[in-house]
Amino acid sequence: MRIVFMGTPQFAVASLDALIKAGCDIVGVVTAPDKPAGRGQKVSESAVKQYAVENNLKVLQPEKLKNPEFLAELKALNADLQVVVAFRMLPEVVWNMPPRGTINLHASLLPQYRGAAPINWVIINGEKESGATTFFLKHEIDTGDVLFTEKLTLSGHESAGELHDRLMNKGAGLLVKTVKAVESGRYHEHPQSQLHTGEELKHAPKIFKEDCLIDWTQPALHIYNKIRGLSPVPTAYTDLNGKILKIYASELLTDEPAIQPGGFLTDNKTHLKFAAKDRFISLTDIQLEGKKRMGIEDFLRGVKL
Repeated sequence: MRIVFMGTPQFAVASLDALIKAGCDIVGVVTAPDKPAGRGQKVSESAVKQYAVENNLKVLQPEKLKNPEFLAELKALNADLQVVVAFRMLPEVVWNMPPRGTINLHASLLPQYRGAAPINWVIINGEKESGATTFFLKHEIDTGDVLFTEKLTLSGHESAGELHDRLMNKGAGLLVKTVKAVESGRYHEHPQSQLHTGEELKHAPKIFKEDCLIDWTQPALHIYNKIRGLSPVPTAYTDLNGKILKIYASELLTDEPAIQPGGFLTDNKTHLKFAAKDRFISLTDIQLEGKKRMGIEDFLRGVKL
């Protein structure tokens, strides 16, 4: 099969690499346009583009997916199948183009956690399992018929970054399995309505800065999960003496606070713990506005609170 791959971030690179190593014929790669990044606004290429260029793959970078020139270029690749991993919403004229359809790899166990940020929300909500799903694209986002799933058990302590890496590799293998099954015709499509067990459907919308602010009046476990689910990006934060304090990692303590939620205690050497509704949370990996990210002991060596 002639395959066009669509993706942008590092998460997608593992899948593209796995397809190539499995002997798949990748005839083109569609990724985001280059854009300025960082303080110097130096032009930055997507992780997928960098990989594609290194491996001599044809790259398309449309600003708009309905652009007639892009559509003509895409059609000229004469793909049998398109594969999408962490890209963006496709118009029907794109996903309906190849005769074998368009497959998407999604980082959740559909129909749960449809949306832009499934890895973050699974951890924020304190779930006990996650996984990856492959499905055929159709009109509504993340609602197509499921092809295959792969489950992962969660420990209750991993960060979104750690789950991202596990799912990146697990998903890559699942995608290869799916493409081979489509090529051989040995697969079944499962409507998501049949996979829905009746429990409430949870969603995974895009996360904005205001969603990352910690509310210390919440239960400690809720806050602990939020810190994990937003680490390393976009990162949970709180106010510390008028400055933004990003929190990358923390520990749940058992002692009940005798101070108001949001208040903190420190020995200025080894610990900085904030009071939540019912317990303390000890911060272990932080970054104060204007400073580097560091472990709590290094931080307290340079700052007196």
